[in-house]
Amino acid sequence: MAQDNTGKMVWFVAGAAVGAAIALLYAPQAGEDTRRYISRHARRSSAAVADAGRDLFDKGRDLYEKGRRVADDAAELFERGRRIVQG
Repeated sequence: MAQDNTGKMVWFVAGAAVGAAIALLYAPQAGEDTRRYISRHARRSSAAVADAGRDLFDKGRDLYEKGRRVADDAAELFERGRRIVQG
């Protein structure tokens, strides 16, 4: 569920950045001001996307570790059952 929300946030930020860039192309500002504004917001958006990527990576690593623990526990239970059956 959290991965869904993070993915949606990444797409939202990317969409907002594209929308802002398009809006700025039609803005009645000087070219230099517009380029400065786009550059500043592109850096912010890039940082937001990088943060979201790090969050996804961390959540994936946590999920991997949980899965690994479950697999280890299952293997241990299997081994106990095998020993019981063998006597």
